Amino acid sequence: MNEPRMNSFLSGLPTTIFEEMSQLARERKAVNLGQGFPDDPGPLDVREKAAEALISGWNQYPPMMGLPELRSAVAAHYRRWQGLDLDTDREVMVTSGATEALAGALLAIIEPGDEVVLFEPMYDAYLPLVRRAGGVPRFVTLQPPHFALTEEALAAAFSPKTKVALFNNPLNPTGTVFPDEQLDLLARFCVRFDAIALCDEVWEHIVFDGLRHSPLIAREGMRERTVKIGSAGKIFNLTGWKVGFVCAQPAILKTLAKAHQFITFTTPPNLQAAVAYGLAKEDAFFDALRADLQRSRDRFAAGLTGLGFSVIPTQGTYFLNIDTGGEDDVAFCRRLVNEHGVAAIPVSAFYADAAVRNVVRFCFAKRDETLDAALERLAGVVRRAA
Repeated sequence: MNEPRMNSFLSGLPTTIFEEMSQLARERKAVNLGQGFPDDPGPLDVREKAAEALISGWNQYPPMMGLPELRSAVAAHYRRWQGLDLDTDREVMVTSGATEALAGALLAIIEPGDEVVLFEPMYDAYLPLVRRAGGVPRFVTLQPPHFALTEEALAAAFSPKTKVALFNNPLNPTGTVFPDEQLDLLARFCVRFDAIALCDEVWEHIVFDGLRHSPLIAREGMRERTVKIGSAGKIFNLTGWKVGFVCAQPAILKTLAKAHQFITFTTPPNLQAAVAYGLAKEDAFFDALRADLQRSRDRFAAGLTGLGFSVIPTQGTYFLNIDTGGEDDVAFCRRLVNEHGVAAIPVSAFYADAAVRNVVRFCFAKRDETLDAALERLAGVVRRAA
């Protein structure tokens, strides 16, 4: 029988390093610090609200734009935490996760041949989504250890053909929280080239060391040209829920809504009701979530440093990176999982052409016993490598 004729772009994508490491982790019974989700089940009261709404609430199609109570809660939450003034009815939409929001936005904004500025290392969905939508990627390659935006790099990537700048802040996989001066620099380029900023801000609540997330939509000239995307899964450590938020000025959101209508149309109403409840929780709840993750970061960073690893500072997300000291990061990760029973992810996988090959990502959003087990297995790695 002949092979079926499939889409050549998607069928031609190789097996990812994420799949490989997950498979090796299962086979080796490794401590899996490669996959980016917490051990914790998430806040009990928010889960109980979802269960209550499932049993007692509405289980037919909710409104395509999202439950009014959730859209109102999103606008109120961003007013409270980020000082944004959003029109609940015209500037807020609910999606089935942030990745759906990103896919819908790219399909809604890009025409074939439009250029899209991507900042690498980048979330692995960005490049396939851009190319499938017909966009032409232009890369800003960020370098360790600071992964900073520079005027020279932006000038080389932006052009009169630039339609979108797809920007992740805080940045997965590096945990970088971009400072105000770099956000202002990016905003100036977006204004100068009349580009729409598609901002993946799913990690906005997971920032450490007293930092506070600063959304690009609030910068000068950006209110009318920014699509802001958030994620309840990241805010509440409930990554399987796939409830996303999209905020944009009415003329943009109107077209984004049409893409959403023909992708998922809507999102489970019980989860929406629970997220609306959760977003209204007191500040102390969100502060405690951050503090707990920061404690895990510090615990794991100290353990890695004590074992001789070169730890790259992280200011947000679930992730901590190390410098391999020159060893190829893919080979390093394979050695860790095969010889030491710890799974991690090579950061070269987050670059289009593996421009950086000496950084490895661990997920620290785990219980103490999980992190301690990983550290115990990693003891001696640096000495034996030397």
